[in-house]
Amino acid sequence: MDRPVAASDGLPAACLRAVTHPWSRLGLLVALLAAAAVAVAVFQPHELISNGRLLAVTGAPAVAFFGLAYGLCTAALVPRPLLNLASGALFGLQGGLAAAVAGTVLGAGISFGLGRVLGQAALRGPVQRARWLAAADRQLSRRGFRSMLALRVFPGVPFAAANYCAAVSRMGWTPFLLATAVGCVPNTAAYVVAGSSASDPLSPGFFAALGFIVISAGVGAGVAWRRRRRGAAARAAAPVADPAVGVLTPGP
Repeated sequence: MDRPVAASDGLPAACLRAVTHPWSRLGLLVALLAAAAVAVAVFQPHELISNGRLLAVTGAPAVAFFGLAYGLCTAALVPRPLLNLASGALFGLQGGLAAAVAGTVLGAGISFGLGRVLGQAALRGPVQRARWLAAADRQLSRRGFRSMLALRVFPGVPFAAANYCAAVSRMGWTPFLLATAVGCVPNTAAYVVAGSSASDPLSPGFFAALGFIVISAGVGAGVAWRRRRRGAAARAAAPVADPAVGVLTPGP
């Protein structure tokens, strides 16, 4: 009489282990991101909020609603520059910047939470086995605020990729959100200014914003190239094991 009970008790436990297994959770994260991408492609929520059709209210409530919609769209992989331009066009510099920064932090927090809960356990092992991924993980884990601030200030790493890389690392919530809030301001403000001045593309504000966007992108690309060169030089100079003698010799 005990064996059927044990079997029936074991089946729910086995199902629970299968569902909560790290790779099952990672699969759920991939499925959520794929569903979000499909939903964005079909319903195009960024166009709905950019033309103001979803804004049934005005003033501060409209700014707050836009910030909420911005965060959800960002978590669903909608490109932030489009939302920043729309924010500036709808609310001007002050209201647009407030809505865009709040939405950026909200969307980053959602992505970070999903990555931490659903992806970290499965991806920690593979990350540690890849040398360059392990180096990036150590940088994010030990110098979380400074590393994330650099990623936000200098464009180059996609917003969503930075969120999920930080989630897989051991970076805490506070440095992640604080660095995101501070680091996103310069580039976000440039796009908001461009959006608020789009009706007059010959205005000094529009040209200044466009110039800042181009310069920051160039600086980010230069910083990434320099770090890649330094990393390649460091790997070339690192000692390697000589199988013939079993000792470490300088790299080529």
